[in-house]
Amino acid sequence: MPPVPSPSPSPLHPVSVIGIGADGWSGLSGTAREALRGAEVLIGGARQLDLLPPECAGVRVGWPSPLRPAVPRLLAEHGERRIAVLASGDPMFYGIGRALVEELGPQGLRVLPHPSSVSYACARLGWPVEDTEVVTLVGRPAARLAASLYEGRRLLVLSADATTPATVAALLTDHGFGPSRLRVLEQLGGESEEHVDGIAQAWAHEPGDPLNVIAIECRASAEALRLGTVPGLPDEAYEHDGQLTKRHIRAATLGALAPAPGELLWDVGGGSGSIAIEWLRAHPSCRAVSVERDPVRAERITRNAERLGVPGLRVVTGPAPLSLAELPAPDAVFIGGGLTAPGLLDACWEALRPGGRLVANTVTLESEALLAERHKAYGGELVRLAVAHAVPVGGFTGWRQAMPVTQWSVTKPQTSEVSSHMGDRT
Repeated sequence: MPPVPSPSPSPLHPVSVIGIGADGWSGLSGTAREALRGAEVLIGGARQLDLLPPECAGVRVGWPSPLRPAVPRLLAEHGERRIAVLASGDPMFYGIGRALVEELGPQGLRVLPHPSSVSYACARLGWPVEDTEVVTLVGRPAARLAASLYEGRRLLVLSADATTPATVAALLTDHGFGPSRLRVLEQLGGESEEHVDGIAQAWAHEPGDPLNVIAIECRASAEALRLGTVPGLPDEAYEHDGQLTKRHIRAATLGALAPAPGELLWDVGGGSGSIAIEWLRAHPSCRAVSVERDPVRAERITRNAERLGVPGLRVVTGPAPLSLAELPAPDAVFIGGGLTAPGLLDACWEALRPGGRLVANTVTLESEALLAERHKAYGGELVRLAVAHAVPVGGFTGWRQAMPVTQWSVTKPQTSEVSSHMGDRT
C-alpha cells in the first residue's frame, strides 16, 4: 500500500474545514456560519471565498498553484490563529480534506460537510447514489474514463472545467460509445443551476459553466469492442507486434498474480503491456510499472494503457535488471521475457516484499529448465499451459496448437527462516 505521511504538528486550534455549495452562504448551517465568522484566517479558492459575506472578517488567503505542496506551509504560517478552510461540497470526497488529514491527522480537524455535487446530481436524476460510479477528471487525464465504459452503466464525471463535457463526448465516441446520453448539470444547488442534454456522437453544445458534473448513460454502438471486468481481454483490444501474452494465458497469469487494491506490480519485459494494464484495471488503486527495453514497444505500451483507461501505468524504458534498481519494492512481479538475463530472477526476488508473488512465463527449453530448477529449490507451483484453437482443415475443422507456456508462480515467505534471495543459480 502507498505510505501514509506522518501528521505535522497541529496548529494551536483545530482547523475548521467547511463544505460550501453553489448556494453559498444561504446554504450553510448555523454551525458552519459560526465557524466562518470566528475564523481569523479563511483559506480557499477564489470562487469559494467570494461566496462569503463581509461579516466573515478573517484574512482571506487563496490557494496557490500547485495546491498540495502549499498546504503545510500555509498551516505553519497561520498556526497560532483560528483557521477555516473552504471546500466545494463534501471536503472528504475528492476534496482538500484528504490533504489536511495527511498533514494534521483527524484530531486536528473539525470537518463540516455540505451535500456533494454527486448527491445533488443523483437527486436531480433519480439515480441511487450507491449504484452510480463516480469518475473525477479534476487534475487527471480524461483517458481514465475509458476503464468505466460498459453498456447500461450510469456514470457521474466530475469535470475539470467548462471544456470537459466536449472532451468526454469525443472520448465516448472514439471508444464506440457514441450513442450514450450526456447530461451536463451546472451550478448544482445554486440559483443559476442549469442542465444541458445531448448524445455523445452529436455533441455540439458550446462550453458552459466551469462548475459542472456530467451524467452519462452508457450505450455501446454495434461496432464497439466488448471488454469485460475480469482478466483476459480480447487480443484485438491491444496494439502489438506479436509480443503479446495471449488472452487465455493472460487470464491464468493474472489469476496467479492475484492483484489486490493498492498493490504494486512490476511487469518485466512488458511487450505490449497487457499484464500491467489488466492488473491496473482490477482496481482503481492498483499500481504498476512496466519495464521494456525496446523504445518502440515502450511507446506502444503507453498508448495501450491510455486506450484501455489506465493512463497511470508507469513505463520504464531500459534493460532489466539494471532498470529495476531505483523502483519501489513490488507486491508482485511478472517476468514475461529475458529470464536468462544474468541476475534478473535474483533482483526481482530480492526486491519483492515478503508475502509477494512472483510469476514467470516462458516458451523456451532453456528458460523452462531454469524455472524447473528454481521450483525444486524454492517451491511454488510449476504448470504447463496449453491452448488449441479450432481452425478450418480443408472442408473440416481441426485443432491448431499454440506453443505451450511453462509458468512458475511462487510466494515469498513472510519469515526470515527462508533465504531472502535465490543465490547464484542463474
